[in-house]
Amino acid sequence: MNILVIGSGGREHTLAWKLNQSISCSNLYVAPGNAGTAGIAQNVDIGVGDFEKIRNFIKEKDIELVVVGPEAPLVDGIREYLQSDDELENLRIVGPGKEGAQLEGSKDYAKQFMIKHGIPTAESRTFSKDELAGAKKYLKTVKMPIVLKADGLAAGKGVIICPKLNIATKTLDKMLGKGMFGAASDKVVIEEFLAGIELSVFVLTDGISYKILPEAKDYKPIGENNTGPNTGGMGSVSPVNFAQGDFLKKVEERIIVPTVNGLKSDNIDYQGFIFIGLMNVKGDPYVIEYNVRMGDPESEVVIPRIKSDLVELMAATADRTLSEIELKIDGKTASTVVMVAGGYPEDYEKGDKINGLEIKQENTIIFHAGTKMVDEGIVTNGGRVLAITGLGDNMSEALDNSYELVSKIHWDDVYFRKDIGHDLMLLE
Repeated sequence: MNILVIGSGGREHTLAWKLNQSISCSNLYVAPGNAGTAGIAQNVDIGVGDFEKIRNFIKEKDIELVVVGPEAPLVDGIREYLQSDDELENLRIVGPGKEGAQLEGSKDYAKQFMIKHGIPTAESRTFSKDELAGAKKYLKTVKMPIVLKADGLAAGKGVIICPKLNIATKTLDKMLGKGMFGAASDKVVIEEFLAGIELSVFVLTDGISYKILPEAKDYKPIGENNTGPNTGGMGSVSPVNFAQGDFLKKVEERIIVPTVNGLKSDNIDYQGFIFIGLMNVKGDPYVIEYNVRMGDPESEVVIPRIKSDLVELMAATADRTLSEIELKIDGKTASTVVMVAGGYPEDYEKGDKINGLEIKQENTIIFHAGTKMVDEGIVTNGGRVLAITGLGDNMSEALDNSYELVSKIHWDDVYFRKDIGHDLMLLE
């Protein structure tokens, strides 16, 4: 089978890495890819938003399966665009259509979906930019801290927790009044702050049945002990020790089943991943957000724990035969530590030579995110540069493997958090 993965980050390298292991994978392409995907697939110099070039490439290379990595092309309707071409009527696509993608594309849409289908979530109100005065008035009626969320896509940075009213008011001014996140903050969701421990559960659905993938916990803030501004993710671990047994049963019964059934009853044709961001509040799960694709860096710990053939899983998702496939999960623990360019998530340099990538270490995988190949070798090409995944019989062993290899890779002004997973180890 000829396969195209769309995207250029660590998630896409991880998906390509797993797809490439299948005997059903004939030719593997990644658009546009990175230096890591170049080692296992053929990179294609096409941007994720260039639908016409993607369509033409699919025809040229007789692509049979497309796996869409990032959210933006899904929200922009790549599925509908490709399906509108009669020549591609047999193309398998993993990723929801435009309406299903609104679960991530609009925080307000997701909230209304959860309310409609009785899915537990924090209380909230949504305000548009012409309702700024009303939004400020509403802030005075709610308990602090409060969470402000840009309604649209904001590259993972559109959520701000405000501890005090004056900070919330100033932040709301920036978001609604001054377009802090561009069009994404034309509407803002003011949401109740939930105190608890955060985690993510991943579901693969063909629109009829579903498979629950391994859960994960990621670490968003740039600083240790979860301090500083949010990033796209500084590390991740799987499994999550507090999210087993009864808790996961609650997640399935109260959240996953009504989510999948809600999509059906709303006639939303959904074939792809559902990322469910959760808060464990005193043993009960609440949905913080939906994403309509795999997470990053969660992919780098979830995908390596899947023992089943990923090409078979993807094809079955597209063919609506997912119930016929057995999902096998490795019992090992996986951890990933993200190595970033100094200055990230603010200004940072690109083009620094990366040293140590040739090192081979058992039970450890290097996934590339912001990298590219130049004549001098592989250089940094983004804020999040590498994700170093370790596997072990327990979290301590997995983290030791991750950090051992991290210590051998370097470039000018490299930075990484040294406390990934430490909070969960205290719970063991």
